[in-house]
Amino acid sequence: MILVVGATGMLGGRITQGLLSRGEEVRVLVRSEAAAQQLAAAGARPVIGDLKDAESLAAACAGADTVVTTANSAMRTEPDTVDSVDRQGNAHLVAAAEQAGVDRFVYVSALGAAPGHPVPLLSAKGETEQRLRASTMTWTVLQPNAFMDVYVPMVFAAPALAGTPVTIVGEGRQQHSLVALSDVAAYALAAYDHPAAEDATLVIGGPEPVTWRDVVAALESELGRDIELRTVSPGEPVPGLPENVAQLLATFDTFDSPVDMSEMSHTYGVQPTRLQDFVAALAASTRT
Repeated sequence: MILVVGATGMLGGRITQGLLSRGEEVRVLVRSEAAAQQLAAAGARPVIGDLKDAESLAAACAGADTVVTTANSAMRTEPDTVDSVDRQGNAHLVAAAEQAGVDRFVYVSALGAAPGHPVPLLSAKGETEQRLRASTMTWTVLQPNAFMDVYVPMVFAAPALAGTPVTIVGEGRQQHSLVALSDVAAYALAAYDHPAAEDATLVIGGPEPVTWRDVVAALESELGRDIELRTVSPGEPVPGLPENVAQLLATFDTFDSPVDMSEMSHTYGVQPTRLQDFVAALAASTRT
């Protein structure tokens, strides 16, 4: 049995559906009866629990062979915080899985995660990676680059479609291999029982590095009009964006993160999604 934590999220939902379509026995940790009913209708076996409740995690892990978790606090509000979910909650989950005799643990982290990172979310994820590597379980850590599905709609498409300026932190000229959620889900589905992914960290990016200005250009091409672009300095608020997102945008402006996916794409059989194709699909969805 495979326990999926984060099955109600965009990434966890894709992974859950992929596992179910393969005929896997899937248990999902959910926090509400409504979510439980919806996932049960899809064929999963829901169990009510929360990363902040260590006792519920012990029950969720009992009898599971594999744990796959995508859960995080990025889009949550109090009482769910980086500390309560990403640090303490994941520590509880790793401990519960190990105590329950889980064989394999797949953790979706983030590129750049490391204990002590100045961005609290990346620091907490780095601590979870550290705990997992020190466990007795076979582990796989996925370190995806920035998600197209998160940053492109929220930072760029939403203001552009509303006719307001797009605001980024810094100059937006750093190159990053933005990755589609569907690609990360495909890697998780390929890696959870793949020998090459045993005790391995998989850094995941898109097919080519792009800048934030490239994202604007791709949107302009699809929308057929110019988009006003504004920049702010690190630490300044970004209109319409949560503080933690503005903080991450500031971090992205300090480094480049190109990722060569040719070898890993071949190993796991995943065809990377191009930014232009993603933007084209996004623009098309707004016209329907």
